[in-house]
Amino acid sequence: MREKIKKQLPLMKPTVDHPHADEMKRIGKILDENPIITDLAYQDFIGDRDIKKSGKKGMTAEQVVRAAIIKQMNEFSYEELAFHMVDSASYRHFCRIGIGEKGFKASTLCENIKFLSAKTWEAINRAIISYAKEKGIEKGRKVRCDCTVVASNIHDPSDSSLLWDCVRVITRMLERAKEKIDQITFTDHTKRAKRRMLGILNAKSKGERRDRYKDILKVSAKTLGYAEQAIRVLAHSGDWELMAMANELKHYKELTQKVIDQTERRVISGETVPASEKIVSIFEPHTDIIVKDRRDTFYGHKVCLTSGKSNLIVDCVVLDGNPADSTLTDQMLDRQKEIYGRHPLKVAFDGGFASKDNLASAKQRGIKDVCFSKKRGMEVEDMCRSEWVFKGLRRFRAGIESGISWIKRCFGFGKCTWKGCRSFKSYIWASIVSANLLTLARQKTS
Repeated sequence: MREKIKKQLPLMKPTVDHPHADEMKRIGKILDENPIITDLAYQDFIGDRDIKKSGKKGMTAEQVVRAAIIKQMNEFSYEELAFHMVDSASYRHFCRIGIGEKGFKASTLCENIKFLSAKTWEAINRAIISYAKEKGIEKGRKVRCDCTVVASNIHDPSDSSLLWDCVRVITRMLERAKEKIDQITFTDHTKRAKRRMLGILNAKSKGERRDRYKDILKVSAKTLGYAEQAIRVLAHSGDWELMAMANELKHYKELTQKVIDQTERRVISGETVPASEKIVSIFEPHTDIIVKDRRDTFYGHKVCLTSGKSNLIVDCVVLDGNPADSTLTDQMLDRQKEIYGRHPLKVAFDGGFASKDNLASAKQRGIKDVCFSKKRGMEVEDMCRSEWVFKGLRRFRAGIESGISWIKRCFGFGKCTWKGCRSFKSYIWASIVSANLLTLARQKTS
């Protein structure tokens, strides 16, 4: 990373005559009309990096943002993104890659795109919403709110599979450490742990399952002991690489302790472990357990979205845990005031937000019409000025369902494929920004 934008545009092939190419051209024009987007991205790169004056220049901040948009719009992997950015004349033009210039490796694209923070993506989205307001596309006077779940990229969790993950991951790290230093000793129990895990899945009785759980817990405890010994050896080695391995091993040791504890409480002691105290993945430990409608269980994070009349996603909040929708009303309304400088005139909520306290709170903020899709004992006259307004807002609220479905199907919003909590939030905002840009590009041609 050397520059914010290319100071002199390179020679580029003209784009092809195709509807998608036209959309990319219009998105590029929107980005050009909002240079603050590139400024925001550039601040992330210069914040913690030294700007080198020699060597290969790499990607500009502008190219990073544009590459991320292409990736989310097409749900490309980084390998696929690297190929299409070189192969497609439209994408080369969109990303300012000139004739004779090479593209970027998948590792370079991954490093730079993942460097953009969720806070920056959120600021970029607000810049886009401000642009839509200036153009009269989205004034924020009529909005709708609903919640959904974005899944983490993990397998279906069970105590036995989590213990198996712990044993194999720690053993693999111990093998790597032993190649560096001979003082580390351990016994490989991965095969035994795998047999017990499969045996638990296929057990025909509770007693048989319980006995196999006891054995895999015993194996996990032994592996944990090997890790503790290795951490002491690596931490006092004086070698930076080995000390880094000790920190990584310590991280997985702590997660393994949590998995062993919750398994003993649930399986051996018969205790009910609260969802807030459970860990469902050692690879994505930030993952929450979300129970929806007391039926379906999801593993990821609950996300609250606000959409406008134009179908733009005006706002988004990634939540910790599984708070009730009814606790989010004031927060989402106040965030609208942050974005537009005032509260909306009309708001439509899903039924989970409904309560008399929330209605009173919304009315105190000067919102004239408040519609909850379920009345929950409230009268229409208390919520809206007339039955006709109420029915219109209830129909309007249903539109956010299609918007959520669209970004899940077309922008990878259903499951986050990036690793880590920080990247999870960045992924969500990158999907929203990409969806909003495409929505704007399509509305400007209508």
